[in-house]
Amino acid sequence: MSEPIWNQFLTERDKQIFSNAGYGARQGFGKRPAILIIDVNYNFCGDKPEPILESVKRWRNSCGEEAWEGIKAIRRLLLAARAKNLPVIYTTGVRRPDGWDAGSWAWKNTRAGERVKTPVTNLPGDTIVPEIGPEARDIVITKHKPSAFHGTPLTSFLNLFDADSLIVCGTTTSGCVRASVVDAFSDNYRVTVVEEGCFDRAQASHALSLCDMHAKYADVVKLDEVVGFIGTLPKGLFELPKAGEQAASKAA
Repeated sequence: MSEPIWNQFLTERDKQIFSNAGYGARQGFGKRPAILIIDVNYNFCGDKPEPILESVKRWRNSCGEEAWEGIKAIRRLLLAARAKNLPVIYTTGVRRPDGWDAGSWAWKNTRAGERVKTPVTNLPGDTIVPEIGPEARDIVITKHKPSAFHGTPLTSFLNLFDADSLIVCGTTTSGCVRASVVDAFSDNYRVTVVEEGCFDRAQASHALSLCDMHAKYADVVKLDEVVGFIGTLPKGLFELPKAGEQAASKAA
């Protein structure tokens, strides 16, 4: 079995402390999981796979090629989740064109005022990339701050679904993913983080954020295991609208 990705950044003392203090115990999956896909948009992925140092010239928040590898993993996760009719919730950012609502985002980055759009299609950076884009029955939540919970209706939707757990992926691992995972933990949800479905700009930040989440707030789990778990779930766990159901009803 391969070592966790974060072990390369830990000292031997760190490893002993985590082990001796009991961190990183496996909590296990919940019984009624919802899928949470955090901020997989052009701002964080760029508009095409390319080396990160090239991508950040146009998309300052881009995670470069790692983002597009993560998108492949998320596509596989979505295939499994939709086959079982699990709720799928996306988040993405929102900002006024004049930047008036930027708030504290404007304080720590010299390029915070940039508003990039995609070439040819002219889509704004907060657009979720179509490779894993939402379907008609999925929920899309816009947010102003890192956590998917802060100032959003996410909890109300999870209550509606009677979800007891979240399967989380997206970006950035050290930012919005981590903030959302901590808030989910604080609300007593069981949280699983899909390792291959998360990505970040900095390799160390990515690995050590996974380390911290796995130690205290969530299980960081390989995609194969998550897909295998979803396959064991009964298909009728959630009462979700069928694709096209609303449109067909209106047509009638």
